[in-house]
Amino acid sequence: MKELLAKINNYAAKQKKGELTASEKEHQAELRKEYCAMIRGTVQDNLHHVTIIDPLGDDVTPQKLKDVKAELNA
Repeated sequence: MKELLAKINNYAAKQKKGELTASEKEHQAELRKEYCAMIRGTVQDNLHHVTIIDPLGDDVTPQKLKDVKAELNA
């Protein structure tokens, strides 16, 4: 992930100078898509391990999330 981010930042620095070619712009867009997908996957994975508790101490986790958690633990 660090290498991917370094490549994205390299393209961004080059873009600020106005030196990006069309193929570099396409590659930059692909790298950004890949990075965003990785972030979304990480956030989604973290949410699959969340339990929501109300102020009274009751579990109010949505059923959809409980079903996903059950599938992961099976």
